[in-house]
Amino acid sequence: MSTADQPVGHDSADSSTAAQADEQTPEMFTDPGLPYHRPRRADVDPKADKRAERQVAALFGLSILGTIIAIGSYLALDMTEEIASIRFVNMMIGLGLFLAMIGIGLGAVHWAKTLMRDHEMVEERHELRSSEEAREGAVQNLKDGVEDSGIGGVKRRPVLVGSLVGAIALAPLAVLFPQIGNMGGDWNTKKFAHTMWRKGTRLARDPDGTLIKASDVTIGSAFHVIPDGLNELEHHRIEEKAKAVVLLVRLDPRDLKIQPGREDWSFDGIVAYSKICTHVGCPVALYEQQTHHLLCPCHQSTFDVADGAKVVFGPAKRPLPQLPIAVDDEGYIVAQSDFHEPIGPSYWTRLKHTSDGLNDSSEGSSH
Repeated sequence: MSTADQPVGHDSADSSTAAQADEQTPEMFTDPGLPYHRPRRADVDPKADKRAERQVAALFGLSILGTIIAIGSYLALDMTEEIASIRFVNMMIGLGLFLAMIGIGLGAVHWAKTLMRDHEMVEERHELRSSEEAREGAVQNLKDGVEDSGIGGVKRRPVLVGSLVGAIALAPLAVLFPQIGNMGGDWNTKKFAHTMWRKGTRLARDPDGTLIKASDVTIGSAFHVIPDGLNELEHHRIEEKAKAVVLLVRLDPRDLKIQPGREDWSFDGIVAYSKICTHVGCPVALYEQQTHHLLCPCHQSTFDVADGAKVVFGPAKRPLPQLPIAVDDEGYIVAQSDFHEPIGPSYWTRLKHTSDGLNDSSEGSSH
């Protein structure tokens, strides 16, 4: 059908409908106003008001109790080198911290919802600088807020104010006390530069302590390693393990780029590197066989095992320290010496590398 054959009344009908809609649409909507304010029980019942006040005070008291639990757990509980003991003490300190913080938070929310005014406030749009009347009104609102909260004014709530001040004053101690309590115990930072590894120390599987032979390590495999004898330590086992853990990897010798001065630090493609990330000390334990990359799960620092564990990505600033290894007469993998540089994150006075191990020379480090 041609354009001339189409009906001609369609456009006029649409225009008529649009005109009627415009006539029915008002130029300005009527302000519906605020909804009816329903008073709370505490607004009309003095007993409910006192009950809400006691509930808020109880929550602040819970915060104080949490602070006492955290500090008491730190002082009274005996933390041994057993994992279960460490876990329990940390759990109790963490529980105290949780109660100290959640008590203040819930108390403040409950205070605002049950005792402070809940009327809807309307503020009309105005110029950037308020008029003197509005400024005086703002100051008055602040005064009214102080009055409503019970902090000041005629209707004081000394129980709430006292419990709030006490909770806020004591809560930081739950965090600061364990930290300050550990300061000054041992300022000998040189011990962090040395581990359990010594010449002839055999490499053992973590955690069972099974000794590792070179024949056990196939190309592409990775072993989590601790020094032989670590599990027999009676004291400081956790601290020594935190410094001495190693990742043992075997590569095709053709893929291995031997670093200058480390020609005899590996054995037939088997290399050993510290598991402690040089960024902030997280365990680097994710090994990608195809790329020979080690990934730190904390901040994604990536190290190339085939090229001296150099940093290829992420915030770490130096390669993972390499543990010199060899194979003894019985075929077991042994350490040639300790690490030749400090393990873990760099600190203010890093020790320089020497052919004999570590000395006291310092090189300023930014970490």
